[in-house]
Amino acid sequence: MRGARRALVLGIGGGGDVIGALALGRRCEQLGTPFALGGVAWERFAIDPHPGPRPLAEIRGGRPLGERAVLAGPETSTPDGVRFSEAHAAGHLRARGGPGAETVLIDVTAGAPGAAEGIAAAARALDCNLVVYVDIGGDAIATGDEPGLASPLCDAIMLAAALRLLGELPGAIAILGAGCDGELEPEEVLARVAALGRAGAWTGTWGLTPAIAEEVAEAAAGSGTEASMQVVRCALGEHGEAEIRGGRRTVPLSPLGALAFCFDVEAAAVELPLARAVMEAESLEEARAVLAGRGVRTELDWERHRAASA
Repeated sequence: MRGARRALVLGIGGGGDVIGALALGRRCEQLGTPFALGGVAWERFAIDPHPGPRPLAEIRGGRPLGERAVLAGPETSTPDGVRFSEAHAAGHLRARGGPGAETVLIDVTAGAPGAAEGIAAAARALDCNLVVYVDIGGDAIATGDEPGLASPLCDAIMLAAALRLLGELPGAIAILGAGCDGELEPEEVLARVAALGRAGAWTGTWGLTPAIAEEVAEAAAGSGTEASMQVVRCALGEHGEAEIRGGRRTVPLSPLGALAFCFDVEAAAVELPLARAVMEAESLEEARAVLAGRGVRTELDWERHRAASA
Protein backbone atom coordinates (compact mmCIF):
# COMPACT_ATOMS: atom_id res chain seq x y z
CA MET A 1 0.00 0.00 0.00
CA ARG A 2 2.79 2.41 0.87
CA GLY A 3 4.36 2.13 -2.58
CA ALA A 4 1.18 2.68 -4.60
CA ARG A 5 0.40 5.91 -6.41
CA ARG A 6 -3.27 5.57 -5.48
CA ALA A 7 -5.23 2.54 -4.24
CA LEU A 8 -8.67 1.44 -5.37
CA VAL A 9 -10.19 -0.08 -2.23
CA LEU A 10 -13.16 -2.35 -3.04
CA GLY A 11 -15.60 -4.12 -0.75
CA ILE A 12 -15.98 -7.38 -2.66
CA GLY A 13 -18.94 -9.09 -1.01
CA GLY A 14 -21.64 -6.62 -2.04
CA GLY A 15 -23.93 -4.85 0.41
CA GLY A 16 -22.15 -3.06 3.23
CA ASP A 17 -18.66 -4.42 2.56
CA VAL A 18 -17.86 -1.01 1.06
CA ILE A 19 -18.48 0.56 4.48
CA GLY A 20 -15.97 -1.73 6.17
CA ALA A 21 -13.58 -1.21 3.25
CA LEU A 22 -13.39 2.45 4.24
CA ALA A 23 -11.22 1.35 7.18
CA LEU A 24 -8.63 -0.04 4.76
CA GLY A 25 -8.81 3.16 2.76
CA ARG A 26 -7.91 5.11 5.87
CA ARG A 27 -5.07 2.66 6.48
CA CYS A 28 -3.76 3.50 3.01
CA GLU A 29 -3.83 7.18 3.96
CA GLN A 30 -1.89 6.41 7.15
CA LEU A 31 0.78 4.92 4.90
CA GLY A 32 0.84 8.00 2.67
CA THR A 33 -1.28 6.65 -0.19
CA PRO A 34 -4.55 8.28 -1.31
CA PHE A 35 -7.44 5.98 -2.11
CA ALA A 36 -10.68 5.65 -4.04
CA LEU A 37 -13.48 3.58 -2.50
CA GLY A 38 -15.95 1.21 -4.11
CA GLY A 39 -17.81 -2.08 -4.11
CA VAL A 40 -20.26 -4.25 -6.01
CA ALA A 41 -23.74 -3.35 -7.29
CA TRP A 42 -25.40 -6.06 -5.22
CA GLU A 43 -27.31 -5.07 -2.10
CA ARG A 44 -28.54 -7.57 0.49
CA PHE A 45 -32.03 -8.85 -0.27
CA ALA A 46 -33.36 -7.19 2.89
CA ILE A 47 -32.34 -3.82 1.41
CA ASP A 48 -33.07 -4.43 -2.28
CA PRO A 49 -35.70 -7.19 -2.71
CA HIS A 50 -34.43 -8.03 -6.18
CA PRO A 51 -32.62 -11.36 -6.53
CA GLY A 52 -29.06 -10.92 -7.69
CA PRO A 53 -26.82 -7.99 -8.55
CA ARG A 54 -27.76 -5.02 -10.66
CA PRO A 55 -26.25 -4.62 -14.14
CA LEU A 56 -25.00 -1.24 -15.29
CA ALA A 57 -28.30 -0.59 -17.11
CA GLU A 58 -30.15 -0.73 -13.77
CA ILE A 59 -27.97 1.75 -11.94
CA ARG A 60 -29.50 5.21 -11.75
CA GLY A 61 -27.63 8.43 -11.15
CA GLY A 62 -24.05 7.28 -11.73
CA ARG A 63 -21.42 8.03 -14.36
CA PRO A 64 -20.43 4.97 -16.42
CA LEU A 65 -16.75 4.01 -16.52
CA GLY A 66 -16.73 1.74 -19.56
CA GLU A 67 -19.37 -1.00 -19.71
CA ARG A 68 -18.92 -2.68 -16.31
CA ALA A 69 -18.38 0.06 -13.73
CA VAL A 70 -20.11 3.22 -12.54
CA LEU A 71 -18.87 6.17 -10.54
CA ALA A 72 -21.57 6.67 -7.92
CA GLY A 73 -22.64 9.73 -5.99
CA PRO A 74 -24.73 10.05 -2.82
CA GLU A 75 -28.03 9.50 -4.68
CA THR A 76 -27.04 6.59 -6.96
CA SER A 77 -29.73 3.94 -6.73
CA THR A 78 -31.57 1.01 -8.25
CA PRO A 79 -34.52 1.65 -10.61
CA ASP A 80 -36.77 1.30 -7.53
CA GLY A 81 -34.98 4.10 -5.71
CA VAL A 82 -32.96 1.93 -3.31
CA ARG A 83 -29.65 3.70 -2.67
CA PHE A 84 -26.59 1.50 -2.94
CA SER A 85 -24.28 1.20 0.06
CA GLU A 86 -21.70 2.90 -2.16
CA ALA A 87 -24.04 5.91 -2.37
CA HIS A 88 -24.14 6.08 1.44
CA ALA A 89 -20.33 5.90 1.46
CA ALA A 90 -20.13 8.66 -1.16
CA GLY A 91 -22.43 10.82 0.95
CA HIS A 92 -20.22 10.26 3.97
CA LEU A 93 -17.07 11.19 2.05
CA ARG A 94 -18.74 14.29 0.66
CA ALA A 95 -19.88 15.36 4.13
CA ARG A 96 -16.31 15.00 5.35
CA GLY A 97 -15.25 17.44 2.64
CA GLY A 98 -12.29 15.40 1.47
CA PRO A 99 -11.30 14.25 -2.00
CA GLY A 100 -12.87 11.15 -3.52
CA ALA A 101 -16.50 11.98 -2.75
CA GLU A 102 -17.64 9.50 -5.41
CA THR A 103 -17.40 5.74 -5.16
CA VAL A 104 -17.08 2.90 -7.65
CA LEU A 105 -19.78 0.31 -8.38
CA ILE A 106 -18.66 -2.87 -10.17
CA ASP A 107 -21.14 -4.82 -12.32
CA VAL A 108 -20.58 -8.57 -11.76
CA THR A 109 -23.36 -9.85 -14.04
CA ALA A 110 -20.83 -10.78 -16.74
CA GLY A 111 -18.80 -12.93 -14.37
CA ALA A 112 -15.10 -12.56 -13.65
CA PRO A 113 -14.18 -11.31 -17.17
CA GLY A 114 -16.72 -8.50 -16.92
CA ALA A 115 -15.79 -7.64 -13.34
CA ALA A 116 -12.12 -7.49 -14.34
CA GLU A 117 -13.04 -5.13 -17.16
CA GLY A 118 -14.92 -2.89 -14.73
CA ILE A 119 -12.14 -2.86 -12.13
CA ALA A 120 -9.53 -2.04 -14.75
CA ALA A 121 -11.65 0.78 -16.19
CA ALA A 122 -12.22 2.26 -12.73
CA ALA A 123 -8.51 2.03 -11.89
CA ARG A 124 -7.59 3.83 -15.12
CA ALA A 125 -10.19 6.56 -14.64
CA LEU A 126 -9.14 7.17 -11.04
CA ASP A 127 -5.37 6.83 -11.59
CA CYS A 128 -5.04 3.80 -9.29
CA ASN A 129 -2.19 1.32 -9.68
CA LEU A 130 -3.18 -1.02 -6.82
CA VAL A 131 -6.48 -2.66 -5.91
CA VAL A 132 -7.26 -3.70 -2.33
CA TYR A 133 -10.02 -6.34 -2.29
CA VAL A 134 -11.74 -6.16 1.11
CA ASP A 135 -14.04 -8.85 2.50
CA ILE A 136 -15.88 -8.50 5.79
CA GLY A 137 -16.12 -11.82 7.64
CA GLY A 138 -13.77 -14.14 5.76
CA ASP A 139 -16.02 -16.09 3.36
CA ALA A 140 -13.93 -14.83 0.42
CA ILE A 141 -11.15 -17.25 1.39
CA ALA A 142 -13.44 -20.19 2.14
CA THR A 143 -12.93 -23.62 0.59
CA GLY A 144 -16.65 -24.20 0.04
CA ASP A 145 -16.97 -26.96 2.67
CA GLU A 146 -17.79 -24.70 5.61
CA PRO A 147 -21.30 -25.40 7.00
CA GLY A 148 -22.19 -21.75 7.55
CA LEU A 149 -21.00 -20.47 4.17
CA ALA A 150 -23.91 -18.55 2.63
CA SER A 151 -22.66 -15.89 0.21
CA PRO A 152 -19.60 -17.12 -1.69
CA LEU A 153 -20.56 -16.11 -5.24
CA CYS A 154 -19.89 -12.37 -5.25
CA ASP A 155 -16.55 -12.76 -3.46
CA ALA A 156 -15.48 -15.58 -5.77
CA ILE A 157 -16.22 -13.54 -8.90
CA MET A 158 -14.36 -10.50 -7.58
CA LEU A 159 -11.29 -12.48 -6.52
CA ALA A 160 -11.37 -14.33 -9.85
CA ALA A 161 -11.31 -10.90 -11.50
CA ALA A 162 -8.31 -10.01 -9.31
CA LEU A 163 -6.51 -13.11 -10.56
CA ARG A 164 -7.34 -12.25 -14.18
CA LEU A 165 -5.86 -8.76 -13.69
CA LEU A 166 -2.55 -9.84 -12.16
CA GLY A 167 -0.47 -9.03 -15.22
CA GLU A 168 -2.06 -5.60 -15.47
CA LEU A 169 -2.99 -4.45 -11.99
CA PRO A 170 -1.40 -5.62 -8.70
CA GLY A 171 -3.75 -6.57 -5.91
CA ALA A 172 -3.95 -7.16 -2.17
CA ILE A 173 -6.68 -9.00 -0.27
CA ALA A 174 -7.81 -7.82 3.16
CA ILE A 175 -10.01 -10.00 5.38
CA LEU A 176 -11.53 -7.76 8.04
CA GLY A 177 -13.63 -8.89 11.00
CA ALA A 178 -13.19 -12.69 11.08
CA GLY A 179 -16.63 -14.21 11.57
CA CYS A 180 -18.41 -10.84 11.75
CA ASP A 181 -20.83 -11.69 8.93
CA GLY A 182 -22.15 -14.76 10.76
CA GLU A 183 -20.99 -17.22 8.11
CA LEU A 184 -17.59 -18.82 8.77
CA GLU A 185 -16.69 -19.34 12.42
CA PRO A 186 -13.65 -17.33 13.55
CA GLU A 187 -11.63 -20.54 13.91
CA GLU A 188 -12.48 -21.47 10.32
CA VAL A 189 -11.26 -18.07 9.13
CA LEU A 190 -8.05 -18.42 11.12
CA ALA A 191 -7.46 -21.86 9.59
CA ARG A 192 -7.71 -20.29 6.13
CA VAL A 193 -5.40 -17.44 7.17
CA ALA A 194 -2.88 -20.06 8.31
CA ALA A 195 -3.16 -21.88 4.97
CA LEU A 196 -2.52 -18.63 3.12
CA GLY A 197 0.42 -18.01 5.41
CA ARG A 198 1.90 -21.40 4.50
CA ALA A 199 1.45 -20.45 0.84
CA GLY A 200 3.56 -17.33 1.40
CA ALA A 201 0.63 -14.96 0.79
CA TRP A 202 0.15 -13.41 4.24
CA THR A 203 1.75 -9.96 4.21
CA GLY A 204 0.63 -8.44 7.50
CA THR A 205 -2.12 -7.76 10.02
CA TRP A 206 -3.57 -4.43 11.10
CA GLY A 207 -6.09 -3.41 13.75
CA LEU A 208 -8.66 -0.62 13.52
CA THR A 209 -8.00 2.41 15.66
CA PRO A 210 -10.91 3.79 17.69
CA ALA A 211 -11.03 6.88 15.46
CA ILE A 212 -11.33 4.81 12.28
CA ALA A 213 -13.92 2.53 13.90
CA GLU A 214 -16.00 5.55 14.84
CA GLU A 215 -15.80 6.86 11.28
CA VAL A 216 -16.93 3.51 9.89
CA ALA A 217 -19.93 3.67 12.25
CA GLU A 218 -20.69 7.17 11.00
CA ALA A 219 -20.48 6.02 7.36
CA ALA A 220 -22.73 3.04 8.11
CA ALA A 221 -25.64 5.24 9.24
CA GLY A 222 -28.63 4.54 7.03
CA SER A 223 -26.91 1.87 4.94
CA GLY A 224 -28.35 -1.12 6.81
CA THR A 225 -24.99 -2.89 7.01
CA GLU A 226 -24.65 -5.30 9.94
CA ALA A 227 -21.31 -7.07 9.44
CA SER A 228 -19.28 -3.86 9.24
CA MET A 229 -20.97 -2.63 12.42
CA GLN A 230 -19.87 -5.77 14.25
CA VAL A 231 -16.30 -4.89 13.27
CA VAL A 232 -16.85 -1.47 14.85
CA ARG A 233 -18.20 -3.05 18.04
CA CYS A 234 -15.16 -5.32 18.24
CA ALA A 235 -12.78 -2.40 17.68
CA LEU A 236 -14.45 -0.43 20.47
CA GLY A 237 -13.97 -3.24 22.96
CA GLU A 238 -17.23 -5.18 23.04
CA HIS A 239 -16.99 -8.87 23.91
CA GLY A 240 -19.59 -11.62 23.81
CA GLU A 241 -22.22 -12.57 21.25
CA ALA A 242 -24.47 -10.49 19.01
CA GLU A 243 -27.39 -11.47 16.81
CA ILE A 244 -27.63 -10.33 13.19
CA ARG A 245 -29.87 -11.09 10.20
CA GLY A 246 -32.99 -10.85 12.33
CA GLY A 247 -31.64 -13.36 14.83
CA ARG A 248 -30.87 -16.02 12.23
CA ARG A 249 -27.13 -15.78 12.84
CA THR A 250 -24.93 -15.11 15.85
CA VAL A 251 -21.62 -13.28 15.74
CA PRO A 252 -18.89 -13.59 18.40
CA LEU A 253 -17.54 -10.18 19.37
CA SER A 254 -13.88 -10.04 20.41
CA PRO A 255 -10.65 -8.17 19.59
CA LEU A 256 -10.17 -10.62 16.69
CA GLY A 257 -13.01 -8.90 14.86
CA ALA A 258 -11.07 -5.63 14.78
CA LEU A 259 -8.18 -7.13 12.80
CA ALA A 260 -7.54 -7.08 9.05
CA PHE A 261 -5.42 -9.93 7.66
CA CYS A 262 -3.72 -8.88 4.43
CA PHE A 263 -2.51 -11.07 1.56
CA ASP A 264 -0.81 -10.80 -1.80
CA VAL A 265 -3.27 -11.81 -4.54
CA GLU A 266 -0.77 -13.66 -6.72
CA ALA A 267 0.65 -15.74 -3.87
CA ALA A 268 -2.86 -16.40 -2.53
CA ALA A 269 -4.13 -17.92 -5.80
CA VAL A 270 -3.28 -21.50 -4.82
CA GLU A 271 -5.51 -21.16 -1.72
CA LEU A 272 -8.50 -19.55 -3.46
CA PRO A 273 -10.34 -22.60 -4.83
CA LEU A 274 -13.71 -20.90 -5.39
CA ALA A 275 -12.20 -17.94 -7.21
CA ARG A 276 -10.14 -20.22 -9.44
CA ALA A 277 -13.23 -22.30 -10.18
CA VAL A 278 -15.17 -19.34 -11.64
CA MET A 279 -12.32 -17.56 -13.45
CA GLU A 280 -13.57 -18.54 -16.91
CA ALA A 281 -17.30 -18.23 -16.21
CA GLU A 282 -18.55 -15.45 -18.46
CA SER A 283 -21.82 -14.74 -16.65
CA LEU A 284 -23.23 -14.67 -13.16
CA GLU A 285 -25.40 -17.68 -13.98
CA GLU A 286 -22.46 -19.68 -15.28
CA ALA A 287 -20.43 -18.87 -12.15
CA ARG A 288 -23.36 -19.92 -9.95
CA ALA A 289 -23.63 -23.21 -11.86
CA VAL A 290 -19.90 -23.87 -11.40
CA LEU A 291 -20.20 -23.50 -7.64
CA ALA A 292 -23.40 -25.56 -7.59
CA GLY A 293 -21.45 -28.32 -9.34
CA ARG A 294 -19.07 -28.28 -6.39
CA GLY A 295 -21.98 -28.59 -3.96
CA VAL A 296 -21.81 -24.94 -2.91
CA ARG A 297 -25.08 -23.06 -2.42
CA THR A 298 -24.85 -19.31 -3.03
CA GLU A 299 -26.56 -16.07 -2.07
CA LEU A 300 -28.15 -15.98 -5.53
CA ASP A 301 -29.90 -19.29 -4.84
CA TRP A 302 -31.14 -17.98 -1.50
CA GLU A 303 -32.37 -14.67 -2.93
CA ARG A 304 -34.22 -16.41 -5.74
CA HIS A 305 -35.87 -18.70 -3.24
CA ARG A 306 -36.90 -15.73 -1.11
CA ALA A 307 -38.25 -13.86 -4.13
CA ALA A 308 -40.26 -16.90 -5.27
CA SER A 309 -41.67 -17.38 -1.77
CA ALA A 310 -42.69 -13.74 -1.61
